[in-house]
Amino acid sequence: MKDKLTSAARVILLLAGVAVAVYVLLFIVDILWNGSVADWFFNSFVREETITDALGQVYQVSSVLWYRLKTFLRDSFLLAVILGTLLILLIARRYARSQVRKSVSQATRMIHLYMSHDLDASDVFPRSYAELSAEMVQIKAEMERREQALKTESSRKNDLITYLAHDLKTPLTSVIGYLSLLEEAPDMPEEQKAKYVHIAREKADRLERLINEFFEITRYNLQQILLEKETFDLSYLLIQMKDEFYPLLSAHGNTAVLSSQEDLTLYGDPEKLARVFHNVLKNAIAYSYPGTPIEIRAERQDDHIVITFRNKGKTIPQQKLEAIFEKFFRLDEARTSNAGGAGLGLAIAKEIVSLHGGTITAESEQEVTTFRIALPLDA
Repeated sequence: MKDKLTSAARVILLLAGVAVAVYVLLFIVDILWNGSVADWFFNSFVREETITDALGQVYQVSSVLWYRLKTFLRDSFLLAVILGTLLILLIARRYARSQVRKSVSQATRMIHLYMSHDLDASDVFPRSYAELSAEMVQIKAEMERREQALKTESSRKNDLITYLAHDLKTPLTSVIGYLSLLEEAPDMPEEQKAKYVHIAREKADRLERLINEFFEITRYNLQQILLEKETFDLSYLLIQMKDEFYPLLSAHGNTAVLSSQEDLTLYGDPEKLARVFHNVLKNAIAYSYPGTPIEIRAERQDDHIVITFRNKGKTIPQQKLEAIFEKFFRLDEARTSNAGGAGLGLAIAKEIVSLHGGTITAESEQEVTTFRIALPLDA
């Protein structure tokens, strides 16, 4: 209210100033310049005639040229309206600019105050800024959510690296120890020698897996996934994957059962999508019960191709299921377990699928876990 009164007072003062300026101008022209305005009016709008009456008397008669005066007043009025309108528009524009600058400055101060302090939006933004207040609440909440997610991710990553660095020592010490025994006792019985060699090989394999986890973390931090799309046969790609995983499936006592429609062609990056399928299948094998089949199904559904991986294993709790695609998240947090890697496989899979415009979801109930990948046909 106070701002409105101040603005009205400014407009009144401005109009009064214009009126005073016009009066002063007329005073200068008419009085100080020896009545030049009156002379101009007389010469322009007054006609003088000399009349002689019947007695021979001569008179000077003056008459106003009303048509010429009305024409002048009309034109002057139109000109004054035009100039006045232009003046008002100019004043309004300058005033609007000043108000916008003032609003922007005020909004900037309020946003800075709200974002840099732990304050309620109602304590910072007045009612006239309700829409801005609502937007800033959402933005701040989203920023806090992302910040918390980055902190959680960083914490998981740091914990993982710490565990890996610690775990590297154990298999390395074992390998060195058993190799030292073999070197110090060349006449060791063959049966005992084979036992030590087998143990050293197992520890070396464990060491290799841990080192690969380190490399996986490093590659993820440095890589930028770029797609090289082409049209390819998805069915053939899944058959190839099944054959490649035969040794790993056999070692775990699992089998892969593939069911795919014929002529499933897809436009996408076959190499990157193969990595998605590998990561999902590897995860399914790691958490499947031994001796159970892993079902792989691919079919066309409307304008998408849907690939599902279903395995029988321990039911994944809902809170873990919601975080399964987050970076550095491991279902099995025990470092003594060989299941899982650096917790990046499913996160990378989700990123690749998203770049193709698709979705990947997981559900787990009654000891059956299903991963569903939906890819658009025109990805």
